[in-house]
Amino acid sequence: MSVLRRRDDDVPNPLGNQARASTVHAFLLHHRRRRTMSTEPTSPPQPPELIRGTLIPALPDDLAVHCIALLPRAAHPSLALVSRAFHALLCRHPEPLLAARRALRLSDSHILLSLRPPSSASLLFFLLLPHPGWPPLPLPSPPVPVSSSSSVATDGGRLFLVGGSVAGVPASSVQILDPRARSWSIGPRLSSTREFAAAVAHSGVLFVTGGCVPSSPFWAEALDLSAPNAKWKTVASPVHLREKWMHGCASLAGKVLAVADRGGLAYDPASPPAEAWAPVSPVLDMGWKGRAAVVGEILYSYDYLGQVKGYDPDTDSWSTVEGLEKELPRFLCGATLANVGGLLYLVWEGKWKGKDKGEVSSMVVIEWAGIEVTRAEEGELRLRGKVVSRDTVLFPDVPRGSTITHCIALEL
Repeated sequence: MSVLRRRDDDVPNPLGNQARASTVHAFLLHHRRRRTMSTEPTSPPQPPELIRGTLIPALPDDLAVHCIALLPRAAHPSLALVSRAFHALLCRHPEPLLAARRALRLSDSHILLSLRPPSSASLLFFLLLPHPGWPPLPLPSPPVPVSSSSSVATDGGRLFLVGGSVAGVPASSVQILDPRARSWSIGPRLSSTREFAAAVAHSGVLFVTGGCVPSSPFWAEALDLSAPNAKWKTVASPVHLREKWMHGCASLAGKVLAVADRGGLAYDPASPPAEAWAPVSPVLDMGWKGRAAVVGEILYSYDYLGQVKGYDPDTDSWSTVEGLEKELPRFLCGATLANVGGLLYLVWEGKWKGKDKGEVSSMVVIEWAGIEVTRAEEGELRLRGKVVSRDTVLFPDVPRGSTITHCIALEL
């Protein structure tokens, strides 16, 4: 009797049959779904929902702000008339626009003004774009309400408000304004309280001189603006050259100039300490009376006749800026000067020329003029000026009788 042997693959495998059945079932189900999908009508893809902005309806607001930031600041007064949203962005809440311009590394020269109301010791700060038609932009008040005896300096984009008095008491505070963020911060305190000090930023260092008791060892001190945690350092100065009340300060020809009522001083940071201080030229001292500004290595001021004059340190001489007699008033007092983008700007307190006299009590009028000064190439110092822009700016809700305390240029 023969023995019949079964092959191994003829042996039933329940697990293998179950797996094959599952595979077939999955294949049939997938095939059925494909047939169903092929017979159903396909709907076109829905476009994404458009985000309509308040500035430019076809663009989101963040993209619209980016586009507006690419335009020159001179175009902003016209853009502010387009709509309420544009006016709010350009005039009332410019923080997103300033942040976008900062990210794009775009900047323009601005004028920063402080006005002192007659019935208040606290100063009001405003930002002006030096183009006709630009309204003043109010800035927040400093945390320490110092008076007009404070001094100001700038390193380009920041304002340093130095000293002053609080309720008649001299202060040692240093307050730093960031106009882009429209916010103040407190800087390192001065080593001595000061009023009417001379302050100027020179080669990345903030120098402060005078405004305190002449015998004070901290009569002159300096702050390194590049160091985040810098402290004031005393600048050695000879006692016999010190003056208490300073009325002008500037950086000219590599030196810091500080002019007082009786004699001015020049400080050269590059010289040895024993030779760093010296009296200024008698010609400069006699001609520099009041506020001044340096443009193109020429120091500009105005004399007792109200004529704008320029001083050249190379020739040690003054020259009246010609060509301004018919275009500008004589600045006997109340005017100030600033270097705004390489042009000489004069800012002064104007008069209301409107018909409604009732608005005079609640409004201040400020006028400014941008002057391009050219110098004759040969012969003695000769300067000629041409007014390239001029405007009258109204400051509503500022009491009549408010006076200009500070005027300085910033890059924003």
